[in-house]
Amino acid sequence: MKAAVLSKPSPIGERPLRIEEVAQPAALPGHVLLKVRACGVCRTDLHIVEGELAECRVPLIPGHQIVGDIVGGATPDLPLGTRVGVSWIGGTDGSCWYCQRGKENLCDSPTFTGYTVDGGYAEYATARADFVFPLPDALDDLHAAPLLCAGIIGFRSLRVAGVQPGERVGLFGFGASAHLAIEVLHAWKCEVFVSTRGESHQQLARSMGAVWVGAETIRPPDELDRAITFAPSGDVVIAALSSLRKGGVVAINAIHLDRIPQFDYDKLLWGERQIRSVANMTRADARDFLQLAANIGMRPKVTAFRLDEANEALLAVKRDAIDGAAVLVI
Repeated sequence: MKAAVLSKPSPIGERPLRIEEVAQPAALPGHVLLKVRACGVCRTDLHIVEGELAECRVPLIPGHQIVGDIVGGATPDLPLGTRVGVSWIGGTDGSCWYCQRGKENLCDSPTFTGYTVDGGYAEYATARADFVFPLPDALDDLHAAPLLCAGIIGFRSLRVAGVQPGERVGLFGFGASAHLAIEVLHAWKCEVFVSTRGESHQQLARSMGAVWVGAETIRPPDELDRAITFAPSGDVVIAALSSLRKGGVVAINAIHLDRIPQFDYDKLLWGERQIRSVANMTRADARDFLQLAANIGMRPKVTAFRLDEANEALLAVKRDAIDGAAVLVI
């Protein structure tokens, strides 16, 4: 099969992914074999390819927002031809303290799709059968792919922040994840304030119903109940924190953060304001979000790339050169 293979993490400008002919994977016991239809391109993929996340196995096929058809390893619940999605967490041990208490997103020994095992930048991929999600017919391949990480993790970020219907919520950064979270917030009748860089991102936020839009570190005109940061920048976290009412919550949606600058505790954190990190997702998050996305007719803004354009897709993500999400169509 053809696959985009990473042999050595390097800056994306050096085109570290090579299109190669590799052996088609076999479905191990408890796994399914998928013929890949599409795979979303995530900023986490960029961190992996550029070597910002440690312990990356090489050679590696990245990609963890996979839409594919089951062509091997079928079960009674997952017959041949079932169209399923695969996300970032590809498996957990099921036995650690966290898994035993319904916190599998914090598992001590997780498997990560496209990071510790091969992912979906390829014509075929394998996945644990208990970590794939049958996709509603209302979600087509191109628009389902970004939901499988950007969408699910954005949804979990709203849960971690404790968002309640009708609240004022700030989104700091407006890329692949935030432009999906805003649709959930509208369904919950929240007022949404967006701070983000780039005129095209700001215009997209306005077109999607944000009540206020400003630059990435600009404080919204009203105090926020909750804020979610999507940019991997400590400065943005401080901007979000400075926008909260007393008792408000900032949820940091970033697998990598450059730094947290010094800040004034008395002004920014006192008053029972909270900072929470968002780590991965659970299968319950995925099932709940995918059903909600189908119910509200969610259609992400996407830009399609071919498999042999995987480097270009990641470069576009790095440069914020596209609105919404990038998707490889296999």
